[in-house]
Amino acid sequence: MAATEPIRDKKQLKELAEYYLEKGQIRNYTLIIMGVYTALRISDLLKLKWTDVYDEEHQNFYAHVTLTEQKTGKTKLIALNKQVIGALSQCYLHRKGEFIFANNRKEPQAISRVQAWRIIHAAVEAIGLMGKISCHSLRKTFGYHAWTSGEVSPVVIMDIYNHSNYETTRRYLGVAQDDLDAAYLKLELIS
Repeated sequence: MAATEPIRDKKQLKELAEYYLEKGQIRNYTLIIMGVYTALRISDLLKLKWTDVYDEEHQNFYAHVTLTEQKTGKTKLIALNKQVIGALSQCYLHRKGEFIFANNRKEPQAISRVQAWRIIHAAVEAIGLMGKISCHSLRKTFGYHAWTSGEVSPVVIMDIYNHSNYETTRRYLGVAQDDLDAAYLKLELIS
């Protein structure tokens, strides 16, 4: 079984997010935006409640979300950028319960991991995105683009993912092979 891949092409990433935005399915759009920009595991993303991101008393979104990761038990403080706040703002207008990613039932609960996978998979198929793309791809996409942009230190990316070493992060993101491919394809010795 192949490992889940990040979405490497920014144009395809935009198409993936806009697939649901164009359909008016703001919850699903917000799932993709938050998955990419927060680098959270899907299990942590789905348990987020409106009270985690929105200050009802002051009628505004928090600058950060604080949560305890389900897998590691570690507390994380994640800055919410303008893309996340924008998606959350649209989603807040259509909220159906205490969970950000609520199902459509009479008494809404958080959608399941299976439903989140279906949401991602449907968009991936609709836009013709190739590769092994899943919910975890959203998390990997954040790190991949942070890494390849050169604007974020590998140490920061390692810390975001709670990885203990550089090699683990490189393997996780699939950057090692991309680096090798670039070396072969970009080098011009004899012209």
